[in-house]
Amino acid sequence: MSEIKDINLWESGQRKIDWVRAHMPLLNDIEEQFTAEKPFKGVKVAVSVHLEAKTAYLCQTLAAGGAEVYAAASNVLSTQDDVVAALVKSGVNVFAVHGESPEEYERHIRCIVEPGPNVIIDDGGDIVNMIHSEYPQLIADVWGGCEETTTGINRLLARAQRGELKFPMVMVNNAECKYLFDNRYGTGQSVWDGIMRTTNLIVASKTVVVAGYGWCGKGVAMRAKGLGASVIVTEIDPIKAMEAVMDGFKVMTMDDAAPLGDIFITVTGCCDIVVERHFRAMKDGAICCNAGHFDVEVDVARLRAIATETKVARANIEGFKVGGKWIYILGEGRLVNLAAGDGHPAEIMDMSFAIQALSATYIVRNKGMLPSTMLVVPEEIDKFVARRKLAAWGVTIDTQTERQKAYLES
Repeated sequence: MSEIKDINLWESGQRKIDWVRAHMPLLNDIEEQFTAEKPFKGVKVAVSVHLEAKTAYLCQTLAAGGAEVYAAASNVLSTQDDVVAALVKSGVNVFAVHGESPEEYERHIRCIVEPGPNVIIDDGGDIVNMIHSEYPQLIADVWGGCEETTTGINRLLARAQRGELKFPMVMVNNAECKYLFDNRYGTGQSVWDGIMRTTNLIVASKTVVVAGYGWCGKGVAMRAKGLGASVIVTEIDPIKAMEAVMDGFKVMTMDDAAPLGDIFITVTGCCDIVVERHFRAMKDGAICCNAGHFDVEVDVARLRAIATETKVARANIEGFKVGGKWIYILGEGRLVNLAAGDGHPAEIMDMSFAIQALSATYIVRNKGMLPSTMLVVPEEIDKFVARRKLAAWGVTIDTQTERQKAYLES
């Protein structure tokens, strides 16, 4: 039971999965363990993620553990049709097509919810939201789930604070082995990979405006600096703004940055970051893109409404003429690293997906014993992933002696 573009694309997708599998040693070990132990035997798992090679391997790892996996996309442009074909070929139920309409997107989420999942792997909170709002009769069978994005966690925390979260959700994004590496190094590299492969332009000598200085923004700004750009950071948090200044970046409002930037990258998770007055102030040829979860940070709809002319400049680049100047949008304002690239590097997602897989087993092992609230990733999972990653790199570290422990506790 699946709905994809073309099953005959599977060989190309399988090559992509094989490539990332060779660079994800943690997930290799977990897949081997799951194959032997079958921790998800008889368990239905609903997965809403960016459907490319690395997430496909996560789905296959869960299936190796005995899970009945139902997968849909968490973004309409991040799906790779050849990868989902390979995923279906391996026995996973997939409902996703690259470029699907909002109506198709919603229907596909519905397709993975209606079978009645026991465990949820969410990216942005759409599965959880749909179950609570439209399928309350399924809540009793949901043991819990995992959320891997800042945006999704914010949505779930708001629901929990209202007393409306009806099953436990593990905050995978908040695990140290996730946000310190995935958000900073993964986003930092993959965003620039998407921008550079799409535009084929140099970064050095340009002025880059990064909106938001959370962990993702830190990574994007750091890589921009390394590529030779002058970097401006915009922020609403005075402490993060101060950190950006001490990291060597200029900090100002978006109103002040708009006339200066060559490339604008939003990484806030909030709406209305780049709006009409900013577009009108930008220089001719300015490029805007988004690295936040939803396509609401750059107001593309308003830009389209005020443009006197539009054009497709290149694949994944649309131009809008405003006041005699051209403004360019990458990947429709959706996640540029996935809409115009392959997402985070495999070695980074190896850690994030190891935490996802192990957190899912934590939900299964503790079925019925966890409170219906937002849960932190157990420390032993975080430390286990860190130790295994270091071992894969061939790195050894010191061990605290009993005398040292006693000294620190004295």
